[in-house]
Amino acid sequence: MMKSVWAALGAMIWLAAASPALAQDGNGAAPSAPISREQTIQTDAEIRERLKAIYEEIDTLSQVTVWVREGVVVLSGRVANEAGAERAIRLAQRIEGAVEVEDEIARTLSVEENLNPLLERTEDAIDTVSRAWPLYLIALAALLLMAFAGHLIASAGRFWRWVAPNPFIARLIAQSIRIVGVVGGVLLALSILDAMALFGAAAGGAGLVGLAVGFAVKDTIENYIASVMLSLRQPFRANDHVVINQYEGVVVRLTSRATILMTLDGNHLRIPNADVFKGVILNYTTNPQRRLSFSLGVDANDDPIDAYTVGLATLQKLDFILNDPHASAYIEEVGDSNIVLSFTGWVDQRVTDFLKARSAAISAVKSVLEEKGFSLPEPIYRVKVEGIPGLAAVERPEKQAPQSSGPVRDSKTPSHREHSADIDVSPDEVVLKQVAEDRARGTQEDLLSDKRPTE
Repeated sequence: MMKSVWAALGAMIWLAAASPALAQDGNGAAPSAPISREQTIQTDAEIRERLKAIYEEIDTLSQVTVWVREGVVVLSGRVANEAGAERAIRLAQRIEGAVEVEDEIARTLSVEENLNPLLERTEDAIDTVSRAWPLYLIALAALLLMAFAGHLIASAGRFWRWVAPNPFIARLIAQSIRIVGVVGGVLLALSILDAMALFGAAAGGAGLVGLAVGFAVKDTIENYIASVMLSLRQPFRANDHVVINQYEGVVVRLTSRATILMTLDGNHLRIPNADVFKGVILNYTTNPQRRLSFSLGVDANDDPIDAYTVGLATLQKLDFILNDPHASAYIEEVGDSNIVLSFTGWVDQRVTDFLKARSAAISAVKSVLEEKGFSLPEPIYRVKVEGIPGLAAVERPEKQAPQSSGPVRDSKTPSHREHSADIDVSPDEVVLKQVAEDRARGTQEDLLSDKRPTE
């Protein structure tokens, strides 16, 4: 019994002595002990010593001094430039326990202190190159080998001319292969040197420069692309008689920027290839057969069927009018004082000038109609006079059509056969001669081939 009492008494005494150490806060955890003055001083000293050791390992920051109080870091001393001061501040901010960093560093801007790091880096680079020259030599050899392989493949001009539709595309393919060879060599060399990041930076800069240049020379690039498309499609060739938009002439050549025409007046005309590619092209030479047409009027009292039958027979007898396709005639319009007849016929432009043939056909048909008694009337005007004293209102003709009284022809007027035989309808060689002389000079490239156009 006594032992139990003494044991209980001992436990109570122990609990009373240990109760301050076992006291807990509201969360069930013992309250942390307050930071003593000794602990703060120790922490500031550790920060100072840590920063001092870091700065001593960096040559450009070796003269920076550190002072720390209550976690506030004050940097003083001197550095060569602003970059060194900012580096010292960044290092101090990364130290654990640093609350604030005060900058009191002096920038000396000394020439010697600023040039020494550059000279050291240069010496290191030279040393690195001197030790790695076999690797650089291998990279250079790879670059030259790839470039030479591309040049060798591109030099097979006969093969590319056989593959490509025209010489311009053959040259374009060859140049592209050369560029691919050089770029491939550069990539291989950078890969050997483990410097692909340099290529990425250069490619990014080149992309920005290319974008700016592209906007500046947009029209030139558009014309060049149009010249490539025109050289592929070949809608015309040299010496073709064409109408491009509203411009008419004979094709001289196609360059990388413009299409050059010789107008029918003998003038040089340059049309940007972008306008040619997007424009309307009429090629008279692609199909040598061309139809001519003209209209003549006969008197309203004449029989139009007889008139156009006589005219058509005359048209078909002309040597330069083709039998296939056949010539034709029809009544186009019945007017107040005449009947308009239309005649059409086909000529071969390779041996016949279109304008000369049309002129000769009109003259021949007109002559035979007049020989057969058909009149080609002039317009009739009637004037009505009113309001004059002593003069009755009358209508008097100002011009009247002559009355037909059978075939009347001056003996000096030749027949339609004699008349048409005297007219030269051969092609006009003046413009073609000028085009040939211009092409013979060969001062500019020509992207047109000798093959017949595909469009």
